[in-house]
Amino acid sequence: MIKRELGIFLIVGVSTVLIDYLIYSNVSWVGVDSAKGLGFLGGTLFAFIANRLWTFGHKRHAPGSAWRFIFLYLLTLVANILVNSLALKLMIDKGTSVQIAFLLATSVSAILNFLGMKFFVFKSPPTSRFV
Repeated sequence: MIKRELGIFLIVGVSTVLIDYLIYSNVSWVGVDSAKGLGFLGGTLFAFIANRLWTFGHKRHAPGSAWRFIFLYLLTLVANILVNSLALKLMIDKGTSVQIAFLLATSVSAILNFLGMKFFVFKSPPTSRFV
């Protein structure tokens, strides 16, 4: 089960990252941190719908899942921006630093997002031993 979910999560994730990067690279005139935040949030809507319906198979809305998703994404948004910013500050080669920082930030937030969605947002309801 987790292998299937992880495989689909990776496909959804690549699509989400593409959306993120396209927004990030096209609105960088607002500032790097703001552009990174906008890109991340742009992919968030897609990620919620695709992961809920396809990755974790929740056809019906589970009460509280949207709020848990928003909470998780706010936390990972902060992590994403901080990792991106820190990586940019630490890199010497400015030629590829934006792309490398983007990949590092995205990798950290992707790991946190999968774990958070699997065990917090779209967790399976507990099964009763007495039914």
